[in-house]
Amino acid sequence: MKPIIAFEDVTISFLKEKEYHPIVHNSSFDLYENEILGIVGESGSGKSVTSLSIMGLLPKNISDISNGKIIFKDRDITELSEKEYRTIRGKRISMIFQEPMSSLNPSMRCGQQVAEILEEHTSKTASAIKKEVLTLFEKVKLPNPEELYSKYPHEISGGQKQRVMIAMAIACKPEVLIADEPTTALDVTIQKEIIRLLKELQAANQMSIIFISHDLALVSEIADRVMVMYKGEIVEQGTSHEIFMNPQHTYTKALIASRPRLDERLKKLPSIADFLKGDFKGEIVTAADREKKHEKLYAQQPILEVKNVEKSYYSSVGFLGKTKEFKAVNNVSFSIYEGETLGLVGESGCGKSTLGNAILQLDKATAGHIFYKGKDITRLSAKEELNLRKELQIIFQDPYASLNPRITIGKAIMEPMKVHKLYKNDTERKQKVLEILERVGLGEEYFNRYPHEFSGGQRQRIGIARTIALQPKLIVCDESVSALDISVQAQVLNLLNELKENFGFTYIFISHDLAVVKYMSDQVAVMNKGQIVELADADDIYKNPEQAYTKTLIDAIPKGI
Repeated sequence: MKPIIAFEDVTISFLKEKEYHPIVHNSSFDLYENEILGIVGESGSGKSVTSLSIMGLLPKNISDISNGKIIFKDRDITELSEKEYRTIRGKRISMIFQEPMSSLNPSMRCGQQVAEILEEHTSKTASAIKKEVLTLFEKVKLPNPEELYSKYPHEISGGQKQRVMIAMAIACKPEVLIADEPTTALDVTIQKEIIRLLKELQAANQMSIIFISHDLALVSEIADRVMVMYKGEIVEQGTSHEIFMNPQHTYTKALIASRPRLDERLKKLPSIADFLKGDFKGEIVTAADREKKHEKLYAQQPILEVKNVEKSYYSSVGFLGKTKEFKAVNNVSFSIYEGETLGLVGESGCGKSTLGNAILQLDKATAGHIFYKGKDITRLSAKEELNLRKELQIIFQDPYASLNPRITIGKAIMEPMKVHKLYKNDTERKQKVLEILERVGLGEEYFNRYPHEFSGGQRQRIGIARTIALQPKLIVCDESVSALDISVQAQVLNLLNELKENFGFTYIFISHDLAVVKYMSDQVAVMNKGQIVELADADDIYKNPEQAYTKTLIDAIPKGI
């Protein structure tokens, strides 16, 4: 069978210090008609650069296809002018980008943005285009298409934004659709819906899809064939079954092993480096181990007790400004014990982060009580609250947004030490910061570097370093590994567990990735519409969920590998 796209010995180079350096090396692969090709690998492996080269979207003046050809329907598209490319891009080859919020125009209504594609590539009238956009919104299963047509991107949810992006991508019925991390940071239930939708659209329109992701389980559920990239090279290709059931390359084996499993719990997750060195021994945590640990854990008094906590937000509705109440957290109660990890799961908007902020006194509860070490922290003076900040800390979801880009990471970690008057002087503080950096896997040479000089995984380590600098007792981890590659995620999870063992930390671990939550947690609390609908031992809740909502969440976890 003749491929619809043939990538032939392609080398893509980028300009650095006045010289071009290859990023993708002599890569070759084929995409056939009516198939889904999955591309997997870590950040920096060359996945997105490969897709951008097909779209003709590599950055001008600093990138170059220095070798090879990209053949689309018997034509080498690397030789096309920008004007010629515009007749193909969006019409015959289309793309769903990774981050819909930054890909959609915030100043344009959603309907207009999809209409723009049809205006560019068809000669339909304005009324016919609007009708077509509404049909597309129905196709991608957006609720109330007429209403959503007039909404701006900030007025709709993440899953809905992604569906608008898909509607834009399929508007002209392209022959090839490139989906670059289309479900990253989405809830498992929405992720499952997007995957199902892409499969349905592919079958209905006979499209070829290139599906790029670092989530191997997800790729195994959607792809016919899979290609694995590592450091700009294709290290393995084969059918989905061959790659996931019988991987040949050590890197592929390492990627598969790095993801937490639902059927067993390892004491330590393997990293890519462990696997490539060949020195990883997978010790399993047995049910007896957990039982012994929990017996000791739950024999003590709770470190934190949340009792009937509520958090309401109010908005004015209508011309007369009638006040409307929205309960983000509704009558929540639970206890957590020193040294325990409580997993908090649920879909976006269920109240997980709001509850975490209420516990930390960052956004105070409107009702109920929160007892920390027996004291009600909802009724503290300003001075008492400042002292409490040392003991209750948070690791944020986006470490880059939570770090000041203008100060070095050494100073960023020292800053809270100064506020809380820890240690005698800056010399002592600096020494402590160097020890902490070493502890989180970053050497002292990083002290004077700025946040932009680090990778995502390294920034998350910096966020952890800043959190533990105050020697807290309770840490809220709010989606702290959601955007990380699988192997980097494994390293960060191992680090969190190691710090917990060494320093006796207690974690509230908030995440939409249920496999990660199960791996990390002693108990799991499931939230839905502001309420905890189920609370039980992590293993029990996954084996025998009592609530239909919990079962829906667990059923949505990709289980292809």
